[in-house]
Amino acid sequence: MPVQIGAQAHKFSDPTGLLSDCHRRIEMFLGTLEEVASLIDRPLIEETRVALESALRYFREAAPKHTADEEESLFPRLRKMHLPDVEAAIARLDPLEHDHLLAESLHAEVEELGQRYISVGTLESTGVEAFRKAIAGLVSMYQQHISIEDGLVFPLAARFLSSTEKAAIGDEMAARRKVRLVTP
Repeated sequence: MPVQIGAQAHKFSDPTGLLSDCHRRIEMFLGTLEEVASLIDRPLIEETRVALESALRYFREAAPKHTADEEESLFPRLRKMHLPDVEAAIARLDPLEHDHLLAESLHAEVEELGQRYISVGTLESTGVEAFRKAIAGLVSMYQQHISIEDGLVFPLAARFLSSTEKAAIGDEMAARRKVRLVTP
């Protein structure tokens, strides 16, 4: 499994920075799934099993929290803003939420096929092709999605959300992860 060395992690007090950190993890685990997709027509080996289980667990457990962070905490606050500078970001929110639905569907397929590969040790040719196609769809979708969020939505949110709104988003993100924040 890939190891990230020297990465700086943001705190809940910087929710858009933390969301961007999540994107780096998504990209890392997508890379793992791409590696598995290149090997999935072969019998399963231990190293591949461990990497696949780790990536599947991330997308099953952590990624839905990231989606909730955006759809339940960040996007509603942006939609309430009536600032010309934020309008471009607001116009992109519906398509971004549609991406979340597409990702959910593709991840469900990858989960089912990945678990079958783990339990049986091989996939039939139709399963191999379906896995590869789902991974390619996820990679394509996430590249565009992350580019829009990191390049437009998050910077505008960081600039125009009040410190109170940022703190509330950070608190909500922490609660989703069952992290108890300590205030100084």
